[in-house]
Amino acid sequence: MTTKVSSIKQIAITVSDVDKALEFYRDILGLEFLFSAGPNLAFLNADAVRIMLSTPQGAGAVGANSILYFNVNDIESAYKAFVEQGAKAEREPQLAANMPDHDLWTGFLRDPDNNLVGLMEEKAHA
Repeated sequence: MTTKVSSIKQIAITVSDVDKALEFYRDILGLEFLFSAGPNLAFLNADAVRIMLSTPQGAGAVGANSILYFNVNDIESAYKAFVEQGAKAEREPQLAANMPDHDLWTGFLRDPDNNLVGLMEEKAHA
């Protein structure tokens, strides 16, 4: 039998200030707050994937994370709403790829620690 992984359950994001990061991920992006484990650790829910906000641990560095891409409906409206709520604009939504059954759109924001945050929408062909 071959051993393999099945799905992503949790992603850690290294931040300088957990409270500021919570304001962005919970209050602006609208992720569900799950719990805190002390002042330097908080957990949110992104559709069954747990997001862990943590100050630097071990080799972690603020602002040097992989890019998270969050699925949204109506990417243009979502992007505008997030920026109006205080998210830093990085790149407005644009067509990234024409796929056989949909068009892939992406846009980018920055969190308070300058981590790049992707938004994506798969728009069905009309």
